[in-house]
Amino acid sequence: MSTETIDGVAVTTKANVYFDGKCVSHSLTKADGTKLSVGVVLPASLTFGTGAPEIMECVGGSCEYKLDGTTEWKSCKAGEQFSVPGNSKFDIRVGEAFHYICHYG
Repeated sequence: MSTETIDGVAVTTKANVYFDGKCVSHSLTKADGTKLSVGVVLPASLTFGTGAPEIMECVGGSCEYKLDGTTEWKSCKAGEQFSVPGNSKFDIRVGEAFHYICHYG
């Protein structure tokens, strides 16, 4: 099941825009200090870098992803998630809009 709402957060109103608008997100901070971002990746093939470990939760659409150091593409659809190690990167292929929540930590 995917997250539909997130209560009790502070939202950074200026969007984070990456890859010439192919990925747009907003940063959120929960009351306990936990950081998240909520966004969408439009149809594209992109490579993202990570600082902290991330969990990418799909709340709409779908994608295929490949973690750094692997050769296998895996799929992720609404209600599913995948984990990315910190100080790493991952490739993502999106054919339809991929709506996500990125959980940092």
